[in-house]
Amino acid sequence: MRRYLAVAFVGMLGLAGVGQAVTEGSSGDIFVVKASKEQPTVAIGGSVVPYREVTLAAQLPGRVRYVAGVEGGAFKEGDLLIALDEDELLAKRTAAYAQYTAAEAQLRNAGVQYSRELWSPRTKSAPGGMGIPNLFDQMFTRPAEDFFGERDRDAERSADLYASSTQIEQARSAMLRAQSEIKAIDAKLRDTKSLAPFDGVIMQKMVEEGDTVQPGRPLLKYADVSWLQIEVNVPARLAQGLQPMQVLPAAATFDDHPEAVDVRVAQVYPMADVQRHTIKVKFDIPQGVSKPGMYAKVMIPDTSIAGGLARMPAIPSTAIRYRGSLPIVFVQNDQGQPELRMIREGKRLPGGMTTVLSGIAEGDRVYANPGPDILKQSSVTESEPAE
Repeated sequence: MRRYLAVAFVGMLGLAGVGQAVTEGSSGDIFVVKASKEQPTVAIGGSVVPYREVTLAAQLPGRVRYVAGVEGGAFKEGDLLIALDEDELLAKRTAAYAQYTAAEAQLRNAGVQYSRELWSPRTKSAPGGMGIPNLFDQMFTRPAEDFFGERDRDAERSADLYASSTQIEQARSAMLRAQSEIKAIDAKLRDTKSLAPFDGVIMQKMVEEGDTVQPGRPLLKYADVSWLQIEVNVPARLAQGLQPMQVLPAAATFDDHPEAVDVRVAQVYPMADVQRHTIKVKFDIPQGVSKPGMYAKVMIPDTSIAGGLARMPAIPSTAIRYRGSLPIVFVQNDQGQPELRMIREGKRLPGGMTTVLSGIAEGDRVYANPGPDILKQSSVTESEPAE
């Protein structure tokens, strides 16, 4: 049986292109670590974030009258999410509309007066008696007054027409002012309602019905979770090797989805963080893999090394055990006894191999599949092996 396992491991290493060797030991198969030609990668931790996320905040002071749902509730674009009390604004709108109606009546009246002055000027209808006295005033007295310069009835008529046109402009201005007030109130009425800007779900609700809010207070966080991304702060030397739309095969693992998945570079920010001196990078992930807020680990190729390749050790995945969440392996020391080593995992390779970023060096003798006797000698409780 042990000979069969040894042959199987040798075949597996041939598929991985590593060139390590496996020998038999008294308490488990020994794997002699040699370097592989796998491109070096660096594991960078990040968080799963929604493709789009907005924070809806209060635009007006008031009392929360309506909240659509709770965290996780799904809504369509344009659905009402939160509404504030609007009774005061409705009362102001009614008053502004009354002012508009009054200004409209003044405009109609001013137009009628202007037409009357245009077609029947008051300067031609001076008071007088009936019959001969009135006729005498119109035929002799008024022309005489104009002739001797005591009155200028044309100027009086022009002044009356100008006064009537001024009343029209004033009434029109009052209408425009009332319309502007109505539009401003309508805008505030729209601000009392927070509508869904796109299809999505409520991520976090920060108020309840009956709460009193002031302008600027966050009400809820709303996000589009149909597509998710991993947001990672990458050192500058690693970000140089990333380009938009670049696909990294089997490069990401998640707490709720341990199987590695392909990711695609969605965005590389053009500016570095001034405090941490890292560059933010977002990766697209397949649908249904994880949830917003989950921890994710991305294996980013290290192209800063000359030629893009390095001698990285690789060991069988079956050699890795876990102490809590920390990966460990058992190495045979110079006295032939198992010794526990904590390692930093790298990329999973075809054929059941895993690269190691730190903790193992070339030439180390690793127990490929430590059994109960190895665990007993090292006084460590075994956990489930890596798949």
